[in-house]
Amino acid sequence: MCDTFVARGKAAAGGVTVFGKNSDREPDEAQTLEFHPRRVWDAGSNLKLTYLTIPQARETRAVILSRPFWMWGAEIGVNEDGVAIGNEAVWSKMPLSRAPGLTGMDMLRLALERSTTAGQAFETIIGLLHDHGQGGICGYHDKRMTYHNSFIIADPEEAWVMETAGPLWAARKVAEAAAISNGLTIGEDIDRMHPDLIPTARKKGWLKKGRTFDFAGCYSDWFYTTFSACRPRRRRSLEMIVGRHGSMDAAAAMAVLRDHAGDDYRPDGHFLGNRVCAHAGSSPARKATQTTASMIAVLPRECEHRLVWAAGTSAPCLSIFKPVWFGDKPLPDLGPEPGEMFDEKSLWWRHERFHRTVLLDFAARSKDFRADREDFERDLLAQAGRIPAGERSAFTARAFVEADRKTAGWLARIRPLPIRSKPGRSYRSSWKKRNRAAGLN
Repeated sequence: MCDTFVARGKAAAGGVTVFGKNSDREPDEAQTLEFHPRRVWDAGSNLKLTYLTIPQARETRAVILSRPFWMWGAEIGVNEDGVAIGNEAVWSKMPLSRAPGLTGMDMLRLALERSTTAGQAFETIIGLLHDHGQGGICGYHDKRMTYHNSFIIADPEEAWVMETAGPLWAARKVAEAAAISNGLTIGEDIDRMHPDLIPTARKKGWLKKGRTFDFAGCYSDWFYTTFSACRPRRRRSLEMIVGRHGSMDAAAAMAVLRDHAGDDYRPDGHFLGNRVCAHAGSSPARKATQTTASMIAVLPRECEHRLVWAAGTSAPCLSIFKPVWFGDKPLPDLGPEPGEMFDEKSLWWRHERFHRTVLLDFAARSKDFRADREDFERDLLAQAGRIPAGERSAFTARAFVEADRKTAGWLARIRPLPIRSKPGRSYRSSWKKRNRAAGLN
């Protein structure tokens, strides 16, 4: 499960586009934060995706991505032209395909690499869907997991919500704010659609005679839409955006991605995955749902002021967002690419050890270092707007080093603390199994 949002126009501070996403996947499914520079490819080159091989574009744009380690495609990304995309798993009444096809993550990365505007990225996804179809297993351990996809596609000038049902799709242009969370959201307010969308609904009996066409109403799968708890998460995201009264900025976006819908949150205290910041649990609805990566993009019209805020780690409520700008070397060395097993040299896994130590007594331990984290991040936010272009790469590198150092210090401080409120037995058991499987003791 995931949550993606965009605020723009009157909903955002200064009318600047603010985009954010939490990527929720299996707890041990590490993600790698990476940069790929602009490239010109040889004519006739082919490109190996997660499952398919397709013709490579002649030129690809520079991209910053968060990618599950075993996939070609990405969960979240931004390109050098200020296009940002996040995708969501959605389930519809149209058949799913486990046969090799394009995953939503493949389409996301391809659109970023091949597009200079949100509108062009939208058209790229339409073309990919038409030419290759979507499909393939999308889970790492769960080899039954497959789904359709929805997207928020944004740039400094416009944003789109695009939702698919098999080969079909509908899209709505975003005026001010939008959020998507694992369920179809486009109803009657459709700006563009696949030509067969309404005829297919009529043919299958989903659109009754005399009724106005409602995409979500006709095509949504009731079971997955209900038990993904997508509606309360989406509602919460929109409440937090609209509640800012036009002052959405990077700090506010961080608050949305960290939200647990209250200060009394217990990770072992709910059955459904109904929180924007997700921690895996022991219930069937939450055992494979954890926020494993988070990213924010602030996209003014002036390209030199565009800025990505990346966690590079799981659990945004316990992470530090670091500033990243496009340039010759936007990201520092983050260690080896993470895999499914614990690796002390990997940024993602070092932080994951900290995350799982906090989970032993979340209420107390998450508060122990919060003020220090907030002070450090507030300083980063303040300085980021003043850093000269020539010093940005070094500033980013220092931010990552200091964030890693602080996290190690917090871990050392909370480890010996007595547990005041022990999680339930089933919850503790589920995490012991995960830790053992990942080699994390």
